[in-house]
Amino acid sequence: MKEMPKSALPLRHTNRSLPIALLRAREVVMGPVRDMLADTGVNEQKWRVLRVLDEGGAQDQNTIAHKACLLLPSLTRILRAMEEDALISRSEDPTDRRRSIVQIEDAGRHILEANGAHAAALVAQMRTLYGEEKYEQLLDLLEDLQTIGMKP
Repeated sequence: MKEMPKSALPLRHTNRSLPIALLRAREVVMGPVRDMLADTGVNEQKWRVLRVLDEGGAQDQNTIAHKACLLLPSLTRILRAMEEDALISRSEDPTDRRRSIVQIEDAGRHILEANGAHAAALVAQMRTLYGEEKYEQLLDLLEDLQTIGMKP
C-alpha cells in the first residue's frame, strides 16, 4: 500500500476546525428552530424564504436565494412546493418576462405569526445564555467573515 505524503501544513484537530465549529454551532442554534417548526409543515429552508419575503416584500428568485442562503436550483424546488401549499405565489416580472416575482400569501404570513413569538423567545434565550455583548460580537464577527471571500 502506497503511503500518503505528509502535508506541509498539518490539519488542525477537529475541535479547533472552523468549518466543524460552525457546523456544531449551527446545530445548537437550529435544533430548537427545527423543533419549533416540527408541527407546522414548514422546514427551516421554507421558514427562511417566508422570513425573507415578509421582511422584504415581493422579490425575484435570485434575490431570495441570496438572502435565504439557498442555491437557486434548491429554491426553485422549494418554491414549487410552497406554491402548492399556497404559502407563496409567483407572477411574471412585468419588466423581464424571464424572471418571476415571488410574494408571500396569507397562509405563509399565518405560519410566521403563529410561530413568531416562539422564534423571538428562542433568540432571547440564546442572547441571555450566551450574553448580550458576546451575542452581538459573534454576529459582527460572522458578518466580517463573510466579507473575506476566500477562494479554493
